[in-house]
Amino acid sequence: MASLGIRGFGARISFGLSRELWLIEAGVFLNMLGYGGVLPFEIIYLHNGRGFSLGVAGLVVGTITGIAVVVSPAAGQLIDRFGARATSLAAGVALAAGYGGLAFAHTPAEAFAAAACAGAGNGVLSPSQTTLLTTLAAADVRHRVTAVSRVAGNAGIGIGGALGGLVASRGLTGFVALFLANAVSYLAYVAVLAAVVHGSPRRAPVRGAYRQVLRDRAFLHLAVADVAMIAVGWGVFSWLLPPFARNQAGLSTSVIGLLLLANAMAVVVAQVPVARFAEGRRRALTMALAGGLFCGACLLVEVAAASRAVAVAVLVVAVIAAGVGECLHTTALTPLVAELAPARLRGRYMAMIGLCFWIGLAAAPTGGAALLGVSPTAAFGVAAGVALAAAISMLRLERRLPEAARLTPRPGRPEGPERTEGSGRTEGPEGRGRAERAEGPRRAEDLGRAEDLGRAEG
Repeated sequence: MASLGIRGFGARISFGLSRELWLIEAGVFLNMLGYGGVLPFEIIYLHNGRGFSLGVAGLVVGTITGIAVVVSPAAGQLIDRFGARATSLAAGVALAAGYGGLAFAHTPAEAFAAAACAGAGNGVLSPSQTTLLTTLAAADVRHRVTAVSRVAGNAGIGIGGALGGLVASRGLTGFVALFLANAVSYLAYVAVLAAVVHGSPRRAPVRGAYRQVLRDRAFLHLAVADVAMIAVGWGVFSWLLPPFARNQAGLSTSVIGLLLLANAMAVVVAQVPVARFAEGRRRALTMALAGGLFCGACLLVEVAAASRAVAVAVLVVAVIAAGVGECLHTTALTPLVAELAPARLRGRYMAMIGLCFWIGLAAAPTGGAALLGVSPTAAFGVAAGVALAAAISMLRLERRLPEAARLTPRPGRPEGPERTEGSGRTEGPEGRGRAERAEGPRRAEDLGRAEDLGRAEG
């Protein structure tokens, strides 16, 4: 009895994740710790430290994101061909080379070359890492893996940014040290993956694979709604809220920084409880709740504009609500994409949803900034409307989803078929890909997905 109690306590402490997954998450934290140290200072370093004009410095930093967007579709093909482990390792090395090169870039040409290398690594690492984690995790704990990844990433960026500020105070020497430390953090991540994750066999090329992805109506519906969610929940609160708070609410830059910190801390604190809350509940409804929170947060921003006396308090509530919305959305999104994707195409599915993230991020400053200049009230009103439309779209998505993919599973359920919350889903708790191999009749495309996963992992 005592040994059973100890095992149960250990399972609760481990959050149901294996030692292998926890070691990878530790690598994610180290990776983001280094990245967080350089993120706020990239343009400052190139402008103040290397003497580039602000325009050139901005273009160098923009090159990292631009190349990542261009590379993302090709990343999906590489993942499905060579495996997520191999592409993650290669991407980590490319990022280390890119940021290490930026540390020693004395001319714009050298900086652009290093930025292109870092951008290529960035475009490949994100879908590779997501594919790797969702493949290694059993279907009933994928949402927990996603939650831990987000906590590790946000904590790493937050701590890294704080430490980076101290190092950057030393001037050029400090900036160079930060970029080199970031390069080392990527190599540390590569070392963790190489030591912890065993290699996987290479697969034969899949012809016309992206055409197969684009024929998946449930995934396309999800992807379009996801762009809207990202544009509001991430883009609006990252790029439009700060100028609004400064110019319309009259807040100081230090207070604006605290708002961003409150948003990040909300994610760190709420992500794991939200993952537990989602278990046994409908994924479409979970994402719709996220859209509702984004909508409400945008409306709160408008309240802050109407009354400067309560602006700070209202905006703090708004950014915390947006942070919880982020937690709800990501808890359901990544595991759902993994279940919709046949194993042989999972890299492409993850690359496509990663591309949606970049598109959503770009949409907010591109379209929203101009509207913000004309009418701040209209800008956040439109954002609230987009979030509400996305929430409704998520609710309509459910009828397109296979029954086995509609709920976030509860880990550790007893063996045997069991229904939860009237979803019609037949679940078994253990074994990688058990959800994809759920018993009972399904429509033909669901059977195809399960067979593909079984072949890949058998």
